[in-house]
Amino acid sequence: MENSKLWNLIISFSVTHIREAGRFIKSPYFNRKDYLINLWQYLEKAYQSNKEPVYEKAFRQTFIGEVYHLRKLILAMSDLYKLLLHFLAIKEIENEEEYISYLQVKALRKLGQEKFAKQNINAAKQVLERHQKLGSKPLQVNYELEMEQYIMEYSSKPADVSMLQQIADAADAALICAKLRQSCLAIAHQTVYPGDHHLGITEILLAYLKESELLKLADVAIYYHCFLMLGVHKEEVHFRKFKDLLLQHHASFDTNETRDLFLMGINYGIRKVNNGEERYFEDIMRLYEVSLEGDHLLENGLLSRFTYYNIVAVALRTERFDWGENFIYQYRSKLAKPYRESSFSFCKARLAYAKKEFDEALPLLQKANYKDPLLNLSAKTLLLKIYYELDEFDLLQAHLDAMQNYILRKKVIGYHKTNYLNTIRYTKRLLSLNYYDKVSIKKLRKKLDEEEILTEKRWMLSQLER
Repeated sequence: MENSKLWNLIISFSVTHIREAGRFIKSPYFNRKDYLINLWQYLEKAYQSNKEPVYEKAFRQTFIGEVYHLRKLILAMSDLYKLLLHFLAIKEIENEEEYISYLQVKALRKLGQEKFAKQNINAAKQVLERHQKLGSKPLQVNYELEMEQYIMEYSSKPADVSMLQQIADAADAALICAKLRQSCLAIAHQTVYPGDHHLGITEILLAYLKESELLKLADVAIYYHCFLMLGVHKEEVHFRKFKDLLLQHHASFDTNETRDLFLMGINYGIRKVNNGEERYFEDIMRLYEVSLEGDHLLENGLLSRFTYYNIVAVALRTERFDWGENFIYQYRSKLAKPYRESSFSFCKARLAYAKKEFDEALPLLQKANYKDPLLNLSAKTLLLKIYYELDEFDLLQAHLDAMQNYILRKKVIGYHKTNYLNTIRYTKRLLSLNYYDKVSIKKLRKKLDEEEILTEKRWMLSQLER
């Protein structure tokens, strides 16, 4: 049963999910098939004991006393899978208070309970206002509520056009916010994976917004400035307005929207510093600090190891050594287990190197087992810098040769291969450089300045000033 979608779904559940799903399956409102309860109980025991379920055993406990028939069990598994999907859908709805309020209004209106439906509309709007909910979902719910109110009011007030204007405004806000969000995500994706993506009516909406009151809405404004920040305009003023709005309103957005917004702002800043605009380091650091305080960068309680590396790098670059050290230890447990210790060890080494505590950094880099090739190469690069700064040139030469063989053996591709081979090549140039020859130093500095793919360019240029 290892490859069945039912079992793969169940093993993705938390203990809380398992407990709640059991109650759901045993409820006669949702399930009237006793054999599905039997099947669930067998799979629940397998989950708890961490054992792989077996088809024959599952059948015997599901259809007690019957002759084994695989096809019959497969159909039961399919039914249980659909039931669990229903359970997950309800769980999602339960987490969206404002959407439940809208559904209640709709149900009451269909039952002819318009008096109570109107009361619920007011209550639902108060929920949106009280929690200051922002983003494409709340705007869509607000539009749906306006439509429900119009449907109920129309029969008694057919000449009241003000309601139509309210609906039109709500529809515009929901549509424009959703479209701008999608366009921002598309541009952000294209930055990493170039390709053709037509933004449709986005440019038309931007022109409309310039003359519209909708920019007074924080959720519309934040995506407006985000799009202009990421798109062809790329003016700093839009990043500043985007950042200010995000720091002011981040707690009011849906979890996924908040994470996306912070990552788009952070990645924009990273691209800027990669282009030499180092003043953006402080902006990136501020975005990281606030997003960590709100747990906005966690997914399923875990922090990406790449985000972990980046945060440490920015903390060190802005010389927040104590903050960086606290972060390294505090978020160690938030890393996925397969990468936890290697990531922790590497970041401790980076911190030690930044503080020039080479005796602490060296054993972390020499003894740790960095299985991920890119992390391994990052560790080797850090070791390279320590050997150079300690004038351990014989060790460095052997290290560079081993590093080059590793790159060729691992078949590191694309940008990373070019970057690390350039790192090796220019380090060898540093080793052979006559520091009394000003002409040679000037030529090498010019070559380094012109090199497009070299992440250690700043460090290498600093060595020319030793």
